[in-house]
Amino acid sequence: MELASFVKEKRKSVSLTQPELAEKAGVGLRFVRELEQGKQSLRIDKVNQVLRLFSYEVGAVPAKKENE
Repeated sequence: MELASFVKEKRKSVSLTQPELAEKAGVGLRFVRELEQGKQSLRIDKVNQVLRLFSYEVGAVPAKKENE
């Protein structure tokens, strides 16, 4: 699952609007919108601020090979 879809689904599952999520996570509304739209270059620390509300964080994981 893409990070953008994951965040959007988690947000909706707890009935939060984008502005509410931004406020609770301590990030800007624009950041939440860009995150949910799948912007390719976002600050990992801010992504983790949002994900921590759902008990998750971004971390290093093994990369999938091209043919997998």
